[in-house]
Amino acid sequence: MSFVRSAFSSKTSHVTLPGSRPVPLSALAEGTRAIVVEVGAQAGGSGDRLLALGVTPGATVQVLQTFPGVVFRCDQTELAVERGVAGAIFVRVQEIPS
Repeated sequence: MSFVRSAFSSKTSHVTLPGSRPVPLSALAEGTRAIVVEVGAQAGGSGDRLLALGVTPGATVQVLQTFPGVVFRCDQTELAVERGVAGAIFVRVQEIPS
């Protein structure tokens, strides 16, 4: 994973190349689309709830917001989760935002 710093901002964002190894959802930049690979056990009690809401392997997600929590769209549902929960959702990047 490499880091990108905008010329007009001090904000650093993570960039992951499509087709690379799975990364946590919490590591993605806003606008990034990915495919869920695994919902990890470290999600605690949230893991079962995420699965019930459709965050399952093979589901398409798009990151909408990364601060203060992570907001993402999974298929047709928008979900807001804590960074720790997003860190337990492993995805494979499909598209890098421009």
